[in-house]
Amino acid sequence: MLRASIEFSGSEASVDGIAQGARAGDAGIEHGGRLLAFVDAVMGDDPTACKTAREALQGVGGPELVVDAAAVLGNFERMVRIADGTGIPLDGMAEVISSDLQSQLGLDRFASRRTAPKTGIARRLSPFFRPLVHSLLRHAGKRSRRRGQD
Repeated sequence: MLRASIEFSGSEASVDGIAQGARAGDAGIEHGGRLLAFVDAVMGDDPTACKTAREALQGVGGPELVVDAAAVLGNFERMVRIADGTGIPLDGMAEVISSDLQSQLGLDRFASRRTAPKTGIARRLSPFFRPLVHSLLRHAGKRSRRRGQD
């Protein structure tokens, strides 16, 4: 979903930067450094760091940005916990689109990823289909943005 939204929007966000967290700066995302610091703090165990990151984020984007960021973070955490807890593997298309991104983000370092069921053939076929899917996403995003300008 991350890569799809980046490609669809035509953004130049850096997946490597996102994977590095707050150390990476903005990673091509407006207020990205503050957002990444907020995520790192919320996922950590230091209440002072969480308060500091929340206040810094509010300082650059207002309370609406804090609420939006917390909602997105909470929703992703919920989805991941449900999938991990039930052992739901990625479906074939999600595996095709994201296998290289999973490696780039280092997701295999998490215990839940190592125990997740593998989808098998989709991962092996992903290098062949990924460029087509990414091209389609970029094309759809450009078309959508053109419609929005009309």
